[in-house]
Amino acid sequence: LVIRSSVPRLPVSAAGAVTLNWKMAAVARPQVKEGVRIALLCLCWYSVSSGGNVINKIILNGFPYPVTVSLFHIFSIVIFLPPLLRAWGVPKTELPGRYYRWFILPLAFGKYFASVSAHFSIWKVPVSYAHTVKATMPIWVVLLSRIIMKEKQTTKVYTSLVPIIGGVLLATVTELSFDLSGLISALAATLCFSLQNIFSKKVLRDTRIHHLRLLNVLGFNAVLFMVPTWVLVDLSSFLVDGDLGGVNDWSWTLMLLLISGFCNFAQNVIAFSVLNLVSPLSYAVANATKRIMVISVSLLMLRNPVTSTNMLGMLTAILGVFLYNKAKYDANQEAKKKLLPVSKQDLVSFDHGNVSLEKMQPNGTGPFPQSSDFQYGRSNVLTDHFQYSRQTYTMGYGSNQYDV
Repeated sequence: LVIRSSVPRLPVSAAGAVTLNWKMAAVARPQVKEGVRIALLCLCWYSVSSGGNVINKIILNGFPYPVTVSLFHIFSIVIFLPPLLRAWGVPKTELPGRYYRWFILPLAFGKYFASVSAHFSIWKVPVSYAHTVKATMPIWVVLLSRIIMKEKQTTKVYTSLVPIIGGVLLATVTELSFDLSGLISALAATLCFSLQNIFSKKVLRDTRIHHLRLLNVLGFNAVLFMVPTWVLVDLSSFLVDGDLGGVNDWSWTLMLLLISGFCNFAQNVIAFSVLNLVSPLSYAVANATKRIMVISVSLLMLRNPVTSTNMLGMLTAILGVFLYNKAKYDANQEAKKKLLPVSKQDLVSFDHGNVSLEKMQPNGTGPFPQSSDFQYGRSNVLTDHFQYSRQTYTMGYGSNQYDV
């Protein structure tokens, strides 16, 4: 007796196609989930950054003490970041004493001075203009890298600086609320951020410290500079001069200061998280979009006067920043191709180069190497605070992390 199944059998080719489609769908689902995650993170990043800048301007309009605002920002890192580091299991890195003195303390001072200068500029000029001036950071980084590290750039990189210069000049000439002290403080803050980009690059490469751990170390050391400045500048005004009469609602001001500090902390963490999920070029696009969002939201919420020519200057400068990041990304890719080992002898010499770097790391005071970062497998992206880098070698806390 033979029992025949009533279920029709698929041909072999059709069955293979179904299996392939099922596998493609299984692969596509995580990609869609990852895309939604990145989109939500970017939305949070733009919201926190835009809201934080608007809140800072509102605070400083009624409470003109930029050092106090900076103090809350530094304390937000010191208070909120350590529990996060413990929760994520970020490893600790011991830094040599001489290295600490020559690099960490100057970086912490730069973080303190840049924060105070940035808030002073937001107090004196509109948020939109302050962020336009901040777009000059690639100019400073290229210039300082040439002076300090003897680093040469490609023609595309130098060309990308032209729209930045033109856009900032156009925005400055047409700025209706121009203030010279605001411009100088914005440039000073940008210069400090640029120096942080250059020297943090060496710290991260030499010590292999995690980027959030470095942020935590700099935050704790920046407090050493921030508190004495706050006592001498703002606290003396509060106690001696009696400048508190103009503050109408202390509880409202304190709440805004706390929100501002938390927004600053959240912006740092979200920016690192986004960079950990996307390519350097995608991050450059996201960062340029964020700057456009900050300028747009500040113009809508704060209603500061602006002309169409002024807006054109702002957008031109932001476009220049994106073109700079794109040019650096292309240069990174070309350099990587040239440095790939093509024979066993090349591979041996490539490894010896890395070993020699490791031997010079423990003292922490070695000179800047003349060789490019590309040979260490890094793709650098210029952003607001650090030169974020993705490493191709695996780390103890995961191969996908950005060692920044």
